[in-house]
Amino acid sequence: MNGLSIVYLESLRQQLHLLHAELPRNNLVTWTSGNISGRDPETGWVAIKPSGVMYPDLTPESMVVLDLDGNIVEGTLKPSSDTATHLYIYRQRPDVNGIVHTHSPFATAFAAVGKPIPPVLTAICDEFGGGIPLGGFAPIGDEAIGQEVVRSIGESSAILMQNHGVFTLGKDPKAAVKAAVMVEDIARTVFYAMQLGDLIPIPPEMVKRLHKRYSEQYGQ
Repeated sequence: MNGLSIVYLESLRQQLHLLHAELPRNNLVTWTSGNISGRDPETGWVAIKPSGVMYPDLTPESMVVLDLDGNIVEGTLKPSSDTATHLYIYRQRPDVNGIVHTHSPFATAFAAVGKPIPPVLTAICDEFGGGIPLGGFAPIGDEAIGQEVVRSIGESSAILMQNHGVFTLGKDPKAAVKAAVMVEDIARTVFYAMQLGDLIPIPPEMVKRLHKRYSEQYGQ
């Protein structure tokens, strides 16, 4: 590992430490649930939250660094129980360098009843380019969840996993965290809308138009 990789991994651990604070701040997790990982594009190594550690107790140094086969490169703590899922996704998706997993309440409520979130808000079209898809049930602890995420997520950056929770993917960890925040905000609004009446889907051609505008024109 060269000096640049060492510097990047240190920066990645720092970034993950700061981003993990955003999960409880945005009411996406409780107690020790949920996790964020990030991949170093140079080495392919992945840094991830340690298993069962309270969010206020996390430090940059507590993040566990592994190779894509799951061998610990740096760190003294046991990595997240979702590590196999993260690593499988990274191996299959070279465009992804950040992954977030949460059990955020409104989005997970949709997962509990096996319902995807349709494109009924411009914010859904903007951020995700379509509705939030639903993946099938898969057991925790091995690659099964990762396999189902890759199989079912399509071109979206977020997926609801039936009876489980939310996974979001991004070009980096910050992008994946943004997607996780957006999924929960959208799920809350759509849930409230469902109490008022029938949802009104946005036509597919407009979904594409809104996503293209947001992707190419929004921001600085």
